[in-house]
Amino acid sequence: MAYKLTYQEYSEALKQQKLLGLKCRSCGAVTVPPKMVCRRCASPELEVVALKGSGRIQTFTTCNVAPEGREDEVPYIVVLVELEEGPWLMGRLVGMAPEKATMEALIGKSVKMTKTGVFPGDKYSAGEGASPTFMLAK
Repeated sequence: MAYKLTYQEYSEALKQQKLLGLKCRSCGAVTVPPKMVCRRCASPELEVVALKGSGRIQTFTTCNVAPEGREDEVPYIVVLVELEEGPWLMGRLVGMAPEKATMEALIGKSVKMTKTGVFPGDKYSAGEGASPTFMLAK
């Protein structure tokens, strides 16, 4: 069985400001980041779809310890967003000072994917990668 959308293709699309997911032909669920089978029914019958990149924050955390080699980036906020299409996706929140990140300020708030964060590889990865970056919707 072959991947319909590899992680490398997903990451390259993110670098182009595009969020790709996989829609199940059997049950209609959307899966992101890419997997070999549907997150809901485990069917391998998937098709690549473009996602809007908007949703609502379900939870968050403030990171005060940076990955190796990126110590100058802390503190920063990581959010778990329930996308409009259904799946939950983790990404970085920009446009808000970490000290202002509270339950009242973030939980349930609408966000939109913005310029994607590209980060250099390290000794634990296969090279440069990308991750979704979100901003509070106006």
